[in-house]
Amino acid sequence: MRKLWITLTYLVFLILLIAPLIKIFTGSWEDGWSGFTDALTRAQSLHALMMTGLIVVVVTLLNTIFGVMLALYLVRAAWLPRRIKGLLNSIVDLPFAVSPVIGGLMIVLMLGPTSVLGAFFEDIGFKVVYALPGMILATLFVTFPLMVREVMPVLQEIGAQQEEAASTLGAYSWYTFWKVTWPSIRWGVIYGVVLTVARSLGEFGAVLVVSGNIMNKTQTATTLVYQDVENFDVTSASSVALVLAAFSVGLLLLMEWAKKRKEVH
Repeated sequence: MRKLWITLTYLVFLILLIAPLIKIFTGSWEDGWSGFTDALTRAQSLHALMMTGLIVVVVTLLNTIFGVMLALYLVRAAWLPRRIKGLLNSIVDLPFAVSPVIGGLMIVLMLGPTSVLGAFFEDIGFKVVYALPGMILATLFVTFPLMVREVMPVLQEIGAQQEEAASTLGAYSWYTFWKVTWPSIRWGVIYGVVLTVARSLGEFGAVLVVSGNIMNKTQTATTLVYQDVENFDVTSASSVALVLAAFSVGLLLLMEWAKKRKEVH
């Protein structure tokens, strides 16, 4: 019976993960090397990959800063009432509970051209929805919990004794963070960064709603893959998807290597 369950587990793993990756790889090379390079060097692919890279960089930077800050507040801030902490802790998980499409729709309803805020921003020449800022907000909404949920358990595990000792000795809060807190949480932050990058690369639903998927303007790599599939251009879709998959898998393998390095040291 045990061997049967092990076999079924490997079979599910093969069907759900390995087989799609193999199909993407073979599909991207159906027209040979020239077909693969043509798919990646066309104008819309270069623009979509550039937009994706820009979004990933901005979102990862913002997530790192504000995710670490929120994790510190939720764990260390004694001045926050327990109920407020519980409410904030629940809100952090909101992107896990709702569909990314709903997150994108909320941004459109709040900051779209027909909303009060959206009209105000457009009057001053700052377009949010159907532009890069809205795409960044949508990706931030989806990825924000990742950093917080990686850092919070580490802060809870290490406790606050060393930080309190540093404060007692007269260290400023900024100095205490870099010399005491950061060395203890840096691996959690690294894991959060890796997960944020991988999730940002693959985000589709929220970005599709907010961006409008306008070619050479508000198109990311994932929405370009969607458009190629709709146009029955499977080779181009597979080529772009292969680049995204390879990058994400590489990041996850890097994270596993980093974990092993951490255990050795």
